[in-house]
Amino acid sequence: MKNENKKNWDVIVIGGGVVGCAVHRQFAIAGANALLLERGGDILSGASKANSALLHTGFDAPPGSLELECIQNGYREFMAIKDKMNLPLLQTGALVIAWNEEQLAKLPAIVEQAHQNGVMDVCLVDKEEVYRREPKLAEGALAAVSVPGEGVMDPWSSPLAYLTQAVKHGAGYAFHCEVESGSFNDGLWTLKTKKGEFQAPLVINCAGINGDIVESICHPSPFQIKPRKGQFLVYDKEAAADINAIILPVPTAITKGVLLAKTIFGNLLLGPTAEEQEDRWKAEVDENVLKDLIRQGSNMLPSLHNYSVTATYAGLRPATEEKHYRINDYPEKQWICVGGIRSTGLTSALGVAKHVLALYQNNFSPLFDMSPPAELIWPKMPMLAEHEQRSYQTEHNGGIVCHCERVSRNEIEAIFDSDIPPECLGGLRRRTRAMMGRCNGFYCSHKVAEIINHRFENTLAVEVLK
Repeated sequence: MKNENKKNWDVIVIGGGVVGCAVHRQFAIAGANALLLERGGDILSGASKANSALLHTGFDAPPGSLELECIQNGYREFMAIKDKMNLPLLQTGALVIAWNEEQLAKLPAIVEQAHQNGVMDVCLVDKEEVYRREPKLAEGALAAVSVPGEGVMDPWSSPLAYLTQAVKHGAGYAFHCEVESGSFNDGLWTLKTKKGEFQAPLVINCAGINGDIVESICHPSPFQIKPRKGQFLVYDKEAAADINAIILPVPTAITKGVLLAKTIFGNLLLGPTAEEQEDRWKAEVDENVLKDLIRQGSNMLPSLHNYSVTATYAGLRPATEEKHYRINDYPEKQWICVGGIRSTGLTSALGVAKHVLALYQNNFSPLFDMSPPAELIWPKMPMLAEHEQRSYQTEHNGGIVCHCERVSRNEIEAIFDSDIPPECLGGLRRRTRAMMGRCNGFYCSHKVAEIINHRFENTLAVEVLK
């Protein structure tokens, strides 16, 4: 926990997903004393940890929508700051492929919508061009929509960079700090948490899958979260060479469908499914669903039969009764709600953050003084991308600890000296890629435990390795 003894803040952001981290950063660099509260043991403990890691152009977003505005503003800001923060991007482009006549008939409308959204380089490509670009696709593709601007991000380092920059500008955070209740008196919110009470004149609800529950602290929630589970398969690194672009299906009214994409870590990703469920936290994989997912993937890319699945995972998206973003401000309650952010959240987060700051500046009477720094501090994130230079390729790296993902000892040691050291095993894995390869930690977990034991003299090892 950063600034653990400080109880009074200008603004409290509830929820440490990608949107919460981005909003927290935006207020911190604007000069507010900001605190982030997260119920899990690290950022991205909820829906955000299991995203598909795509950088979206907004070509298929609803025209004129807030979602489109936030996606495109987020896209532009990410492109402007990624090099300053050492954040990788794999600019693959995407193909929306029609496999039957019904899908083929929908392609011109997809192009028209993209142009309406200002994504002017989107175009139709014929069957011959599809197979020239993707020679290993299954037979039967009829045509596609080409979206050159789509790409693949690091899904975990980017939000960590946002929170790190906030912390470097004086912001605070607390993990394992679920908000249990709150009261609003005399222009001040008091939030009761598992780590005590915190106060601020402004609260921003970015609680994701728990967004409607947190919203009820302020008023009866205007929406209900209906968790939508997405299951994914990760194939061995050799499989990634069999595609060049992100392979997207023609979407339906219910789902955007199953995609194939490279990952920033050198693997091939297949998914997600879309399954409604009641439980907000249990994101279990289902063997029969995964078998069907393998079938769908192999129908698009037959060579998948030649490769091993190295990981499976599932995530819950905070869907609501309506598809659009549920972002609303309540000046009389000194509260802003940021809800219903689903699959486009990784791209739109920076745009959402700018929108939320503008809501506060335009619609609220000033609740606190804001003194932006004369010059921003730009933290550099460790490079985890497979196509960039990694620590293991440098001299004096301390030796390789995780051979599946080629993680050096220096990389693991460094995260404990960073501005935001992990407080759970998931955080350690996401910061380094250790124990996330083919063996799932079978060969390297004992080495990771030794490093933790050495650094903390056994006091934190059990807690961190839960």
